Amino acid sequence: MSQLKPLDPPMVPYAVGGIIAFVIAGLAVWIAGGPERWVQICVAGVLWGLVGLAAMIRHDRHRQARQ
Repeated sequence: MSQLKPLDPPMVPYAVGGIIAFVIAGLAVWIAGGPERWVQICVAGVLWGLVGLAAMIRHDRHRQARQ
């Protein structure tokens, strides 16, 4: 049997997608006049998403070395 390789897709698009989702959710809650706490959660999601984006950029840079 041949050995299966684990999937190693580029991760930056997933991080960007998560950040965009938090931005859209935050704008929707803010425009609709939702609870201020929800807007703060969306802002925190965007900030943590930027940290994750930096980590995924580093991860993707080292993809070739792993292969």
